[in-house]
Amino acid sequence: MNHLDQRVAAVRRFNRFYTRQIGVLRERQYKSPFSLTEVRVLYEIAHGEKPIATELSSALGLDAGYLSRILAGFEKRGWLSKKPCDADARQSLLSLTAHGQKALAPLDARSREEVGAILSGLSGAEQDRLIDAMGTVENLLGTQSTQTPAYILRPHQPGDIGWVVHRHGVLYAQEYRYDEHFEALVAQIVAKFIQSFDPKRERCWIAEKDGEIVGSVFLVKHSKTIAKLRLLLVEPSARGFGIGKRLVEECVRFARQVGYRKITLWTQSSLHAARGIYERAGFRLVAKKKHHSWGQDQVAETWDLKL
Repeated sequence: MNHLDQRVAAVRRFNRFYTRQIGVLRERQYKSPFSLTEVRVLYEIAHGEKPIATELSSALGLDAGYLSRILAGFEKRGWLSKKPCDADARQSLLSLTAHGQKALAPLDARSREEVGAILSGLSGAEQDRLIDAMGTVENLLGTQSTQTPAYILRPHQPGDIGWVVHRHGVLYAQEYRYDEHFEALVAQIVAKFIQSFDPKRERCWIAEKDGEIVGSVFLVKHSKTIAKLRLLLVEPSARGFGIGKRLVEECVRFARQVGYRKITLWTQSSLHAARGIYERAGFRLVAKKKHHSWGQDQVAETWDLKL
C-alpha cells in the first residue's frame, strides 16, 4: 500500500469513527419525528441569510424535487415564510416563522446537550485541541468560494470577564472617544452578572478565532418573561465574518429555548454597526432619550424583540 492509499484509508477510518460519535446513522434525529435531512434543512433556513431553495439544494447536496417536498411540508405546518426575491422574482427568500423557530428549538437544545456530553469527558486543554483540529479540517477542505475564517463560540471562563471590561474600555475610547466612566459601567455590569449568575436563564458567549478572543455578548434576566441583551462586542480584526450576527442569534435562540417572551436592549444611536445587527435580527426601536455620558452627548435607544 502506497502513501496515498494509506492516507485514504486513514480518512475513511476517521469518517466511520466520527459518524458513530455524532450518531448521524440514527433513523430519527435527536429523538424527534424528523429525519436528519429535515433537521438539516430547518437548521440551514434558521441560520442562513434568508436563503433561496436553489442555494439550500446546493449547500446540502439535495435533489431539488426532494427539497421542494420537504419545504412544502414545512409550509403546511406553518413553519416557513416566503418573501419574493428582489434579484429574481421566480425565487423566494426563505425564513422560519415563530412556529418554525419553536419547532427547531428543542432539536437545537438536544444537539447542544449531546455535543456538550461529548466535550464534558475532555479537559479544557483537550477541548481546545479538538476545536483547533476541527478548524484545521474545515479550513483545508472548505472551498475557496464559501470558506470563511473559522471561529468558535464558547461559554465564559476565568479571565474572560476582565477581557470584556478591558476591550470595551479600549475600543470605545478609540472609536467613540468614551472616557473611563464607560469602562467603569461595563465593570459594574459584568460584576453583577457573575455575582448573581443564573445558568438556567442567563448566558455569556465568547467568540474565539485562531485561539484569540474576538467578541462577546451577554443575555441576562431582566424579569421572569424579559431578557436583556448586553455588551455585544466584536474586535475590529474579526469584523465582516458574521460574528456579531451569530452572537445575537445565539441570544435569541437561547431566550426562546428557556421561555422568555421578549428581549430588550439599550444602546446608543452612534453605534451604527450594532444597530444594524439588531434590526436585521428583528429588533425594533421603541424609545429614544438624549443624555450626556462618558464625556459625550448621546442619544440612548431601547430596542425590543418579541419572541
